[in-house]
Amino acid sequence: MKNSLLFIICLLITLTTYSQIKHGLRDEQGRHIIPRGFVINTNDHAGEVFFNNDDYARMVRMGANTQVIRLELGKLSNFPGGKLEPDYLKKLDTLVSLGQRSGIKTVFKMTVYGVDKFIWEEFWQNKKKEYSTYIDAWKVIWKRYAETPSVLGYDVVNEPRKLTMDISYEDLTNTYLIPLYRTIIDESQKINADKKILFQSIFMNKGEGIDNNQYAEITSPINRKNIIFAPHIYQNKKHLVKPVMDRFDKESEMLNAPILIGEWGFPTFAKTDTLVSGKLGQLEYRDLYIKTAEVFDRMGVGSIKAWFLGNRSMQHFLPGGPSTWSIFSDSTDAGTVERKYITDVISRPFPQTIAGDIDTFMFNFATRTLNLNITSNNSKGASTIFIGANRHYPDGFSILIDDDIVMYHNPLKKVRLETYKAPKDFNASDFIWDEYTQKLTILKWPNDKSNLNIKIVPGLRNF
Repeated sequence: MKNSLLFIICLLITLTTYSQIKHGLRDEQGRHIIPRGFVINTNDHAGEVFFNNDDYARMVRMGANTQVIRLELGKLSNFPGGKLEPDYLKKLDTLVSLGQRSGIKTVFKMTVYGVDKFIWEEFWQNKKKEYSTYIDAWKVIWKRYAETPSVLGYDVVNEPRKLTMDISYEDLTNTYLIPLYRTIIDESQKINADKKILFQSIFMNKGEGIDNNQYAEITSPINRKNIIFAPHIYQNKKHLVKPVMDRFDKESEMLNAPILIGEWGFPTFAKTDTLVSGKLGQLEYRDLYIKTAEVFDRMGVGSIKAWFLGNRSMQHFLPGGPSTWSIFSDSTDAGTVERKYITDVISRPFPQTIAGDIDTFMFNFATRTLNLNITSNNSKGASTIFIGANRHYPDGFSILIDDDIVMYHNPLKKVRLETYKAPKDFNASDFIWDEYTQKLTILKWPNDKSNLNIKIVPGLRNF
């Protein structure tokens, strides 16, 4: 009896912890959006990486509406060993264009790869005007995409480090990192103040993480507008996912910046592809990823998964053996053979764009049910929900809105959504299912300025 009561109490706490989404990001029409997608590498350890229209179609069919393109400092700057490469800029143009045609927004993230050496201790001291050189590299990007609506913003410093500096993480953050962020933001907003600036915290030295979280806490505000807190989480302990995210939540409130998880997903070991259960087995990974995804969704935060790559190379820094962040297991650059124990979790149904406010949403993996609560506002335009029926609802799905409306999609029929139940004034043509993109578009909600409960459930409901 005691155990049953404890379970019920824990369940109620879990369900009410994030009772309403507060990390609201908005698009240019004022619609509530949940960015989700992938880190896009321009190269890997084996060389350059190239993508095409088919790759972007696969991203869309996995729920992507946002890409984060990793920039190489060595191809954009005058740091030793680096230089501005026009062909690299053309490659970036192609990636932005491929995304734009597929309905995918772009965020650029600056990495320090491609220079002869990048010493963080020297960078922070700024004795050779390293900040100006770094910002000049960014200016190339800011000016090039200032008038490109599909470019959402810029993740300005990727995983900044301390390494051997004799300074606390808090002092490094307050004395160097936050002033640098303010300078970068001010310079960027001179070019286009509407672009979002994403920022991260200090990546702590190995072994100095707290609760297995390798990122130092930010304790002072940046005091700038149009900013997004973009922490990374590579947590491999299920019970620590929520405490880490709770800390990020606290930082977000202090910073007055919504959260977009800039990278997530503990790397996969080579042995996991053939090991179903046990330590490092596929079931363990699936369970970890589901737990992480549920915490994200309860908080209503967007998330970007590393990496949309094939398994052309492996890392060798973890004790479990060769590992990778690549979501495909074949040995090509872009990759096509999914690690399904990861990708089915990444590609779970979710509200992408809602005309109004997303109050709560959650996908239940056990029942394959998306439960979504919104406050509608048709003046903002159309809404989209990613359903991913090809992987989650091969038996078809039904759409339930409150107790009034029931529609369904039968995969055996090549017809539009069918209506089982609805009020007389209901317009079924406002609900459009797109098999190619795996999205449901709602041109207009049946009840405006109303609280609505929408459920996506498996099968053709037996009423």
